Amino acid sequence: MNPQQQAICSGEGSLYQLPSDEEPMVYTPLWSSPPSSYRELVILYEQQFKDSITKGDYTPYVWPYRSLGVYLVIVYLLIPPTSSKLVFYARYPVFAFNVYWAIKAIRECRSAAVSTGYGIGLLDAWAILWLAAVLIFDDGRSDFHRIEKVEAVEDIDRDTSGQAIHEDDDDATNSSTDDGELRRRRANGFPAKKNTDPEESTTKAKYAWQNHPAGFYQRLEWVADLVSNFRLIGWSHQINSIPSPPPSILDNLQPSAKPLKQTPPVVSTGVSRYPDSRTLIRTKLTTIALGYLAIDTLKVVMMSDRYFWGLTSAPPPSYLPSFITSSPTLTRIWRLLLSLAGAYVSLQSIMALAAPIFVGLIGPRLLGLRAATWQYPDIYGSYNIVFRKGLAGWWGGWWHQTFRFAFEAPQKYIVKSLGWKERGLKSKLLGLAIAFVCSGCLHAVGSTTMWPATRPLKGPFTFFIMQPVGIVLQMGLSELLRKVGLRENLPGWVRGAGNFVAVHVWFYYTAPLLTDDFARGGVWLFEPIPISIWRGLGFGAEGEGWWCWHGRIIGWYSGEKWWQSGLAF
Repeated sequence: MNPQQQAICSGEGSLYQLPSDEEPMVYTPLWSSPPSSYRELVILYEQQFKDSITKGDYTPYVWPYRSLGVYLVIVYLLIPPTSSKLVFYARYPVFAFNVYWAIKAIRECRSAAVSTGYGIGLLDAWAILWLAAVLIFDDGRSDFHRIEKVEAVEDIDRDTSGQAIHEDDDDATNSSTDDGELRRRRANGFPAKKNTDPEESTTKAKYAWQNHPAGFYQRLEWVADLVSNFRLIGWSHQINSIPSPPPSILDNLQPSAKPLKQTPPVVSTGVSRYPDSRTLIRTKLTTIALGYLAIDTLKVVMMSDRYFWGLTSAPPPSYLPSFITSSPTLTRIWRLLLSLAGAYVSLQSIMALAAPIFVGLIGPRLLGLRAATWQYPDIYGSYNIVFRKGLAGWWGGWWHQTFRFAFEAPQKYIVKSLGWKERGLKSKLLGLAIAFVCSGCLHAVGSTTMWPATRPLKGPFTFFIMQPVGIVLQMGLSELLRKVGLRENLPGWVRGAGNFVAVHVWFYYTAPLLTDDFARGGVWLFEPIPISIWRGLGFGAEGEGWWCWHGRIIGWYSGEKWWQSGLAF
């Protein structure tokens, strides 16, 4: 029995009855004194968490102490460009320390805010996957290049004071200018070699591929972009499910790194890039406003059903019509739809915040190309791809692709090492397996660090490793129908309807592995908004009103050592 289970299961009125050592680890909810509302349940979890802190079972997640592993990686990437083998091989112990530090936090940290607990595991596991992609499977110091704007690559450059440097007819002046230009180009991370081709020298390229810069401030901004830009938008390794930069960028880009294939503004997945900042900001602000209302509505509806408190065997709420409450099938569908809507709207709204902040408030004057509208394409694709490609379309096109590069990196490394065809069947199957194992591990670790008892392996991990099985089965059935001549003879709407039904029947049987674990762990107990319209109007639980945030969200924590002190979440 670990300390978390002792804390949860100890004392009169505990929420879960702990099985004996001989019994399988199944947690049975025990409502010896049922909470009158979900808020009472949250208070109980907070008290249990405080008791565990007092006893020394766990500590809160403390910043910056618990982020030391990531900071070490950043410091390593900030080392100036060098051909030193010592620096090259240092990435392995640096990454190893990050893994150790992340696992240490996963084992030692919890949070009274149950969804914050989920974030502890998810983010630390993500740090391992992401930094493996940019440090181990690729060399973050030499393999990555990003698009950066330059005044004029060959004929004009600017020094750090902003003064323009022009070519001169005098040979001596030319020599000194060339040397200064090369130094500036290296500092900014652009290729140092001057173009001597007379046909190309007349081209005034406005953009160039920027590699690891020699100048510290340029390098700091470059590294910050690399470690935080998970879809690598505007980089040589940009994922292929989002639009490329617009023609105005690519047509004026020096081809000195891996070229990006030019795409239309809306790619096959349905992800769009925006034509101008006004359209982008207006769209994102609308998304945020509608998302806020949707989250408020979902919160009230979910908290009226004790399933979303963690009692997954609870009967359906009385507010539902009798034809739903009398049907276990319709009750499950209802709860699955609410869980999907909660996850979709929350992620959509959070991701939409970036554009108004970086494009609208800060702007290109400070951020340069990082505030360009094409840097902020949609997060989700079009649901039409599910009708066209079924389960593969759901995961590979419609659902957000934030983790795609890190999930694909191990497969690309293995395929290249073994000499397999990049688009061969073996490579595709390997990619499917690795991507969903990574996703399963990511979500299972998040489940592990939630405060209430969960089932990380039997729940989210099993759910995700089943998805490639479903994709392969559906693709195999589609191929069989093609071979017998049925697929091409069916109308498009029939094939689309078949894909739609197959996907949702599959999720009906598999998704509860994930959604039940979310509910058990208390994900939906999280209070995402400060002010609630519906609860202010009296539609919430007893005692609720307009203001929703109560208690301390962030506070100071004093550790045993001074470096263990900091902001506790």
